[in-house]
Amino acid sequence: MDTSTLKGLYRDMWLIRAFEQGLEREFEQGNVPGMLHTGLGQEATQAALAAHLEATDAFFPDHRCHGINALAQHRHGGNGERIMAELFGRATGVCSGKGGSLHSADPTVGNFGDNAVEGSYMATVLGVALAAKMRGEPNVACAIIGDGTVGRGEFHESLNMAAIWDLPVLYACVNNGYAISMPVGEGHATADIVELAKGYGIANQQVDGNDIVEAWTAVGDAVGRIRSGEGPYFLEFKTWRWQGIFAGEFRPEAEVKYWREERDPIMLAAEALAKRGATPAELDAIEAETRDLIEEWISFAKDSPAPDPAKATADVYAGWEVAAR
Repeated sequence: MDTSTLKGLYRDMWLIRAFEQGLEREFEQGNVPGMLHTGLGQEATQAALAAHLEATDAFFPDHRCHGINALAQHRHGGNGERIMAELFGRATGVCSGKGGSLHSADPTVGNFGDNAVEGSYMATVLGVALAAKMRGEPNVACAIIGDGTVGRGEFHESLNMAAIWDLPVLYACVNNGYAISMPVGEGHATADIVELAKGYGIANQQVDGNDIVEAWTAVGDAVGRIRSGEGPYFLEFKTWRWQGIFAGEFRPEAEVKYWREERDPIMLAAEALAKRGATPAELDAIEAETRDLIEEWISFAKDSPAPDPAKATADVYAGWEVAAR
């Protein structure tokens, strides 16, 4: 990886962190409705995926993927503020303020949306992948899942069908160590989720999800194989989430200290850039620029109007009649 690419990924990681920290602040002040699950500490995985997925691809984000949603919008649509507005429940959002945190979607930039039934999109991703294969398009359908989601039946059904049909699916498993408060090794027969993919004969790799160079390289290799017609690929990112899923969640103090102080993905990237000659002032400027941009997005969201109640049933399928063919 050249220095320019690494610097761009460093900027992307800061955009993700600033986005979520700003969102978290506004949530605590009561400006963001609904629930909020952040991916703080997992910035490298989302930045690596966003770097290789095109607007013509499809990704199904999980509930901690505000960062990749924002990056996709910023990269391909040039209007990342619309993701922020969506989370604020405003009419200028990508789903007119009706999607919120779990249902923000914009297929024009590749974002096919999450689902409150966590992991159910592991079935949906198969349809998108099959469509790409039938059309002969070199597109990737990516399902971003957590280690806890692996316990659902759709996980095994999806991997089995993707393998049988040789579908262009990228399974991006973000293993952050805990499903709510259940350690991954106690919730599954193995703490290494990649072992489960091997049983379906799917090409696979486990990487350090906090090392942006390793994560970026692995995603590039996986996407390249899928685009060339080599079938599905399973990537497991070993990482750790900073935030608990609820107040008072217990995690060992030494573990928290280790991951936040020694394995912070942005800190590790900064150290790598420093070895390549980047100055502290240069790195500080990147952080400041992204934080300023996010504050602009927050201001845009706050200044945007609430959805029109008269349009509450617009884009809703309930009540539609399907004509016979």
